[in-house]
Amino acid sequence: MNSVLTAASYILVHAPDMVVHNGTTQTTERVVNPGSEYLKQLPEHIRSYDQAVAYAPNQTYIGNMTPGQLGEMEQPWHDMPVAGATREGRYGEIMPQDEFLLLMQASDMFDLVRLDRAFVAKTKPALEKHPLLGQEILALVKAGEDASDIARAVNEEHAEGLYHMGQLVGYVKRAHDVDANLSAHVLLENLASKASAVLALRHLLHTSGVAPEEIEYVIECSEEACGDMNQRGGGNMAKAAAEVAGLGNATGSDVRGFCAAPSHAFVMAASLVKAGTFKKVAVTAGGSTAKLGMNAKDHVRKGLPVLEDVLGGFAVLITADDGKNPEIDLDIVGRHTVGTGASPQAVITSLVLSPLERAGMKIQDIDKFAAELQNPDITKPAGAGDVPQANFKMIGALAVKTGELDRGGLNGFIEQHGMVGWAPTQGHIPSGAPYMGFARQAILDGEMEKAMIIGKGSLFLGRLTNQFDGISFVLRKNRGAAQQQQEPGISKEEVRGMIAEALRSFAASMEG
Repeated sequence: MNSVLTAASYILVHAPDMVVHNGTTQTTERVVNPGSEYLKQLPEHIRSYDQAVAYAPNQTYIGNMTPGQLGEMEQPWHDMPVAGATREGRYGEIMPQDEFLLLMQASDMFDLVRLDRAFVAKTKPALEKHPLLGQEILALVKAGEDASDIARAVNEEHAEGLYHMGQLVGYVKRAHDVDANLSAHVLLENLASKASAVLALRHLLHTSGVAPEEIEYVIECSEEACGDMNQRGGGNMAKAAAEVAGLGNATGSDVRGFCAAPSHAFVMAASLVKAGTFKKVAVTAGGSTAKLGMNAKDHVRKGLPVLEDVLGGFAVLITADDGKNPEIDLDIVGRHTVGTGASPQAVITSLVLSPLERAGMKIQDIDKFAAELQNPDITKPAGAGDVPQANFKMIGALAVKTGELDRGGLNGFIEQHGMVGWAPTQGHIPSGAPYMGFARQAILDGEMEKAMIIGKGSLFLGRLTNQFDGISFVLRKNRGAAQQQQEPGISKEEVRGMIAEALRSFAASMEG
């Protein structure tokens, strides 16, 4: 029996000041061209929290709109706010930056995050109203310190400043005088990723109704590397996030594969559960501060708001087959192997066509494909085009090539089997993961039977190989009841008969 997808959660954190101070496009610009017009104009293009909440792709990400509803809206979406948009969604929330800074401190076990006393006093009452964080997390928020001490740490002690509404409200101090891996900048990245994963895990507990102690294993699959100079990416982000989220009975580990890591992690988690090693496994990933404002130069130049102003996070729960929830079908897994090649056709063939052919299926047997669901509002102005649509065209072209689709039906194929993108460009976040919750619900509601989740990545970013990467799997309607009817099992009488026959055969062989 396959394992099943039991629940999913999705969170965003509006982080406008982190765009300015922590996104690598901006930090690089301040080194290379500190007086640039871009840096001067950037603050005028930063969105307010209310604007970020009312943004249709963000509402889709947390589950208040479906991908189908978003697809019915005319693009671009940045100037079409959603009426009545809310912070809370079916799958999670959009947290404001000030509350998140307190959550970062609560996620810090080494007293590295220091916050302004007045800022804490002003912000903590709002965080105390959060229905999912609990007193055990709130108790980790400290009273704060003087503004003068914060300014001195940033100006004189190599600390990384934390800002809100343009004002310095805290800092992350370095954990080592020499080790670059424990610099304040890297620690801020890791703590932001950890804290957003904590938030996603807390929402997962809520959406699943599962008690924290029931989760036995956590796999974390973001793009951050946690370690020191002797083990730069040693980890363990999974166990660190599980600790703060209250998963006291869980162990865990990290999976890294750039953008494809979540799909690798889903397959691993499903395999662990199917094997019976663990009964309930959570897969989670927090956001990446480095990716904030990654394409902001193009957005500012074209008079657009900076749309990459949110950290993304998610968590999914994979459990043993319950006869109800959608199966993760491990008999249909696509693999981009070492020998596959990096051409777009070779990649899609290995991830889509090959696993389906091995299973005796056709491309159009899959109701929906989810691959690289980047928001086109972000990518089009940056010259990258509509990434999801490019993938769906390639999949449709394979269907034409194999003869199961007429060339004239390509546009219809894309409309029927594809979808618009809505995910923030957080690297690992877009590749298939954002659709898991929607796919699960659509299957449960009888709207479809099969979805293929496709993770794709670029391993050459690490400068160790030119290899591309990817893995895919099929999420499908639970077949438990049907399988039990087709495979009724063996009665006690039949078992006794089989044993008797085996004993007779053994006796005869001994006589011979």
